[in-house]
Amino acid sequence: MAGIKLIVGLGNPGREYESTRHNAGAWLVGRFAAGSNVGLKKDAHYFGMVGRVEGPAGAVFLLVPTTFMNASGRALGALAGFFKIPAGQILVVHDELDFAPGTARMKLGGGVAGHNGLKDIAARLGTHDFWRLRLGIGHPGERDAVADYVLSKPSQEDRVAIEAAIERGLEILPQIVAGDLQGAMQKLHTQDSAAKEKEQEKEKFAAQPIHAGDSPLKK
Repeated sequence: MAGIKLIVGLGNPGREYESTRHNAGAWLVGRFAAGSNVGLKKDAHYFGMVGRVEGPAGAVFLLVPTTFMNASGRALGALAGFFKIPAGQILVVHDELDFAPGTARMKLGGGVAGHNGLKDIAARLGTHDFWRLRLGIGHPGERDAVADYVLSKPSQEDRVAIEAAIERGLEILPQIVAGDLQGAMQKLHTQDSAAKEKEQEKEKFAAQPIHAGDSPLKK
């Protein structure tokens, strides 16, 4: 299978949005660029911050659009079109309402689930068959609250969980770039399940009542 040639981190531009839930995808790509000693530079031709890393099969472009979320396809389409990168070699990293904070999942194709960035990208590419790396941010519970929720900062607890998911995503990017997409997906999902089980164990332990005889302070 051909490796990924373009990794796109979705978000909104500007300081007021950089720490919001909707920018989780941009956080990951920014971290990957920094860890690869690659500077992301503004490129007006591609409507975003662009960098390049060298993979086993050649250059891999990194892109963080400087358009607003609902015009993400403009940036992706410009770069992918110029370098003739097909949809199947594009990975879009984005926030996911349907997953709890701390969850990371990868898939090829599928719907856009009301995500305006994905919707615009699918429209520009003319297909839904691009790869996605989805970072859970949780759901506010009410549909009418979604817009304000994604454009607000996560709680400290949620931010820690999202960062943990980003770390797991970063661990599999070398495999993704090398073309081992199925292996990367299996590794990510295995790690994600293990992290969930560990969190459930912690919650179960915390919920257990402490009796006087159990106290470590009792002599």
